[in-house]
Amino acid sequence: MAASPVVLGIESSCDETGAGIVQGGRLLAHVVGSSMDEHARFGGVVPEIAARAHLHSLNPVVRQALDRAGLRADQLDAVAVTTGPGLSGALQVGLAGAKALSYSLGVPLYGVHHLAGHVAADTLEHGPLPRPCVVLIVSGGHTSLLLVRDLVREPILHLGDTLDDAAGECFDKVARVFGLPYPGGPAIDRAARGGDPRAVPFPRPLTGGPRGEDPYAYSFSFSGLKTAAARWAEGHRQRGERLPVADGAASLQEAVADVLTRKAVAACTAHDVKTLVVVGGVAANSRVRALAERRCASAGIELRVPPMTLCTDNGAMIAAIGDLLVRADAPPAPLTLTIDPSAPLEYAALHPVA
Repeated sequence: MAASPVVLGIESSCDETGAGIVQGGRLLAHVVGSSMDEHARFGGVVPEIAARAHLHSLNPVVRQALDRAGLRADQLDAVAVTTGPGLSGALQVGLAGAKALSYSLGVPLYGVHHLAGHVAADTLEHGPLPRPCVVLIVSGGHTSLLLVRDLVREPILHLGDTLDDAAGECFDKVARVFGLPYPGGPAIDRAARGGDPRAVPFPRPLTGGPRGEDPYAYSFSFSGLKTAAARWAEGHRQRGERLPVADGAASLQEAVADVLTRKAVAACTAHDVKTLVVVGGVAANSRVRALAERRCASAGIELRVPPMTLCTDNGAMIAAIGDLLVRADAPPAPLTLTIDPSAPLEYAALHPVA
């Protein structure tokens, strides 16, 4: 039996430069170079700084991934790269590097949708996705509930998406108001450990209507929650009171986790799906994980969450999608492949051309 193809994945959509190598569904190596420290003093990602950091990091990260896998570049069988969505300049760097490798090695190139990569990350830990499954993607820029059947062969059905701020964006913005460092998600999680999640009655957006009649039953909105948290902090400061950051962080985290897990479990029940997969950077949040575990157990639903290192952006998840595409005999992309910074998630492969 011939050996499974070896696929290199490159991720550069935001502030992490990732390279991962996957063979037959097995992760051989992955390396991430982050420019987060360079953005922290600005309180968020600066696109030009991110693109420049990718230029410096891409070759070393790919080289380290090959070294850790014990491979030479000429032993690669395919290259997969994020082509959207993401920051335009950052995506261009990753795509240019992937094209250079594909052309010089004479191997096929695959453009990959960033969010489909997050979904595929779970397969590296738990094996093939059940068909069907409900996927909750929660990250700094995206919050979506998806119905997934065959990730690389069939269209991905959106049950609901964020209408404004994503969950991770809400954490980042409220953390700044609370005086916590960037990135806000981990900072909120740490601060919440010493707080009371019932201290502040923050709203649970879009959770009011009956499922059958509510057009927003599986949609998300965190802008109002962000504003409520900002007003709560502002009120304390106007009164000259010390801001109880731990209580605020715990209450905010509880509200976000409540909305996310309530809607995800309801979607599983409504569609008679027995597996929920939670992926993306916010899937690393301790309260989101704990509440998802409790609610899934009560509803008889299997919960799958990737390890922490595969929740945030990384090249392994892009290699995982590339590996699935290669094994499904999906057509590769031409070298005229371009990026699509605002690409909607419809299919795992993303092959826009000029």
